[in-house]
Amino acid sequence: MLKDKKIILAVTGSIAAYKTPQLVRTLVKAGAHVKVIVTNDALQFVTTLSLATVSKNDVVTDLVKSDGQWQNHVSWGLWADALLIAPATANTIAKMANGICDNFLLATYLSARCPVFVAPAMDVDMYKHQSTQQNIAVLKARGTYILGPDDGELASGLHGFGRMLDEDSLTKALGLFFINNKKLCGLNIVITAGPTREAIDPVRYISNHSTGKMGVALADAAFNMGAEVTLILGKGALPINNKHYKVVYVDTAAQMLETSLLNFEKANVFIMAAAVADYKPAAPSNQKIKKKNADLNLLMEPTTDVLATLGKQKKNQTLVGFALETDNELENAKSKLKRKNLDFIVLNSMRDNGAGFATDTNKVTIIDTKGTILSLELKPKSDVAFDILNTITQSFSATN
Repeated sequence: MLKDKKIILAVTGSIAAYKTPQLVRTLVKAGAHVKVIVTNDALQFVTTLSLATVSKNDVVTDLVKSDGQWQNHVSWGLWADALLIAPATANTIAKMANGICDNFLLATYLSARCPVFVAPAMDVDMYKHQSTQQNIAVLKARGTYILGPDDGELASGLHGFGRMLDEDSLTKALGLFFINNKKLCGLNIVITAGPTREAIDPVRYISNHSTGKMGVALADAAFNMGAEVTLILGKGALPINNKHYKVVYVDTAAQMLETSLLNFEKANVFIMAAAVADYKPAAPSNQKIKKKNADLNLLMEPTTDVLATLGKQKKNQTLVGFALETDNELENAKSKLKRKNLDFIVLNSMRDNGAGFATDTNKVTIIDTKGTILSLELKPKSDVAFDILNTITQSFSATN
């Protein structure tokens, strides 16, 4: 994916720096030419010898060489196709956000004309601190790509967000950027994800098992392919961290409908991956319903069908729906495609192991209005998302 791409890896003083020789190996194995910058603090965790050996290039630390000669940070910045700062400490992120230039890494960053990728690595409280979040927001607003962090065990012994993404994830993110960044450039893509919740009383609600993982993967992929992305996300979904695109949170099916309609007109592509409630309590209580020995009967009424409503209003949009089925899967999906005036429907079955709610993988079949059926093997949802978007892109090419 990175064949002949020129990558600068900039390593800062996080304990995660010890992982960077393997990161360089992975980048080189993917075909990249890698040059490495390390800060003096990073040398407490990794050596220039190890990084020079795996990159097959000299490693730079200071603005001035040991013989007194100046290191040309400008030429470094112009050489690179991408600058990856990994690990990126809270200190370096703060300096980047505020234009501070007190080492070779920061001088190169300010000179770089290429895309910049930052992989934060720090303890969970440092990452969550308001100042760090503000600095990350500043970088994102400038077009910097934030990769991670991951959720996991940290050097402090705490568990949470702050762990640097592994070398495979970082390499894949760079590769996907170069492969897909232009495919959806100029398109506005709206994606819904996660569950809706319908109140029984102020304490309880009716919902479903959706985590929003598939929809979030679609939003990530669409952004990486160059689209302007809006994600409409049910509040019961997993939290979103460090996203470049707009996220609108909704709770009920009615809110999902309202927000979808507000964003539908501007959309080139609208993907309905959310699991919207089909029914809601007809008369939710304003007070908590007390438990009694008698049965509790709830009168339910149907919610407005969001996807069908959009299908009726569709003009030039490409409308994509999902069908999660337990039986007669293909027939039910084809019927939904036609009834709701969709362009594509993505079918998955609860009977397929590794597919469905809360999993990191999915096995889908994509069906279009021409009767074309594309059945895909079980894959990570991140890969499935690219498959879906690439299928949509191919339909644009065929039309043009």
